[in-house]
Amino acid sequence: MIPKQMKAIEIAKPGGPEVLKLVERPVPQPKANEILIKVAAAGVNRPDVLQRSGNYPVPPDASDLPGLEVAGEVAAVASSVEAFKPGDKVCALVHGGGYAEYCVAPEVTALPVPKGWTLSEAASLPETFFTVWANVYDRARLAPGESLLVQGGTSGIGVSAIQMAKATGNRVFATAGSDEKCAACLRLGADKAINYRTQDFAAEIKAATGGKGVNVILDMVGGDYVPKELKSLADDGRLVFIAFLRGHKSELDINEVMRRRLTLSGSTLRPRPVEFKGQLARNLRENIWPLIEAGKIRPEIYKTFPLANAAEAHRLMESSQHIGKIVLTVQ
Repeated sequence: MIPKQMKAIEIAKPGGPEVLKLVERPVPQPKANEILIKVAAAGVNRPDVLQRSGNYPVPPDASDLPGLEVAGEVAAVASSVEAFKPGDKVCALVHGGGYAEYCVAPEVTALPVPKGWTLSEAASLPETFFTVWANVYDRARLAPGESLLVQGGTSGIGVSAIQMAKATGNRVFATAGSDEKCAACLRLGADKAINYRTQDFAAEIKAATGGKGVNVILDMVGGDYVPKELKSLADDGRLVFIAFLRGHKSELDINEVMRRRLTLSGSTLRPRPVEFKGQLARNLRENIWPLIEAGKIRPEIYKTFPLANAAEAHRLMESSQHIGKIVLTVQ
């Protein structure tokens, strides 16, 4: 039986973690081509924190509740849905609303829970894996045998990118802010980890690649990192932006871009249409899910919190002390 009401975490007003409140909400109803998921776990991501603080406007067609990825059991489906049935275990990229006992998702952005993974582990997959595929493989065209530098290697995006690229046959470099985090990057498969607080990552990359540089850089830092990143790229290299933790403006040497045929790109995922996200899901299921089920990519959960303790999860996220994903569990 599907109840009429559910518990959910609401952003009472823009502010700190304390504005996250446990409330009662009506259970959403799946529209055409949607499934209703009884949520077992929801991933916590930086966009959730930005939304809570008032710095990430919610798209007009999205739920005002935070949460962009969930895992659980399909509770109901719209009559047009063919891919899933009630009882199926899935994880899904959602358009908000994940911090709740029930959440709707387009059927095309849902994926089966990988064999051997728990629902809490599966909830850590969609947001970061969709983002990495869209930017590293689609936009930056990382090819087997090429090299990748991941800035922020122990973030949710970072641990996903390191493992995905290693599993697809790439040489992987990563930056992190402590020796402990660098060790975690190496454990996850990075060939070299660079402590950006004590080392010059551009000089380290040049030395490690015989002066050539890397083929692709995945950057969530921006700001004053960009000139050093250009110097860290190989000729015909690609730099792709997904965030700008150190600022959205930077100086750019256009001559270097022209002379070495560099490509700069970037994207955001949430505003993209469902059809685009559905294609990402198909690419992941075809190319990455077999690698997950073969044990070449494993879950990296730092800590789980009950849904009611979402504020504590956000405090941990903002501390940047975590290595990997933070997940909310729903009883």
